Amino acid sequence: MKMTMARREAVEGYIAISPWILGFILFTGGPILASIAISFSEWNFIEPAKFAGIANYTALFNDPLVWQALKVTTLYTIAAVPLGIVFGFWLAILLNQKIALLAVWRTIFYLPALVSGVAVATVWIWVLQPDFGVLNSLLREIGIEGPNWLFSQTWVIPSLVLMSLWGVGGGLIIYLSGLQGIPTEIFEAAQIDGANAVQRLFAITIPMMTPILFLQLVTGLIGAFQVFTSAYIMTKGGPGNASLFYVLYIYRNAFEYFDMGYAAALSWLLTLVIIATTLLVFWSARFWVYYDVDIKDF
Repeated sequence: MKMTMARREAVEGYIAISPWILGFILFTGGPILASIAISFSEWNFIEPAKFAGIANYTALFNDPLVWQALKVTTLYTIAAVPLGIVFGFWLAILLNQKIALLAVWRTIFYLPALVSGVAVATVWIWVLQPDFGVLNSLLREIGIEGPNWLFSQTWVIPSLVLMSLWGVGGGLIIYLSGLQGIPTEIFEAAQIDGANAVQRLFAITIPMMTPILFLQLVTGLIGAFQVFTSAYIMTKGGPGNASLFYVLYIYRNAFEYFDMGYAAALSWLLTLVIIATTLLVFWSARFWVYYDVDIKDF
């Protein structure tokens, strides 16, 4: 019996995407299922895994470092994500003007986003060094004695938040595409009606950019909850666990303490936190995100 055209197209489609399906099963879907099984076991890489029931999940709630890691990660997220959005959006507005060498300026501000996390962390260790670092040296020039930054429990998180602003140019292309998608007729009409630049910003630009801001908020939150490189390279979680980010704690349990079952349970707790936060942001979108269609229909 000859294959129908629709069935043939379906078969050809599945054949075309089969490399992706195979890769997903082997490198994403498979490890996800394996991590669920590992989270219910005791496994130290050397001896065979033993079923532990919900012991790993019970231990989470009695581990003070879990709450410390969640606290550190949450504080960093609350500070870094809004600041990153504000500075990135402000930079995009500046680079959306008609100025000389515009392409050069856009390239300059975007380039830091291309530098690897390890390289950025190494540079900022030098910048934030309290005795001979660049930042404190500049502060001394104006008569201010800078803090110990990475060596202070009070200043270590603000230091890492400050460092995170290095990469705000990463969202520059997305912001610029959104800004350039706003019809110029709206601005012209508002200007004729007497609206100044600030009024046009808050009445037109920001409302029309809320879908882009929403996207940046969601991706920023997910990324901030998974911070690892900067803490691992720059502070190792110190001083006094003041920069013990959650993913760093997962790494410690998995590859320093060789407690892979507990590390997998920690990972799934983080997954649930990220999912809950993301759903909360999606729920809030109906109150502040503007679309061409009614947000209730989204």
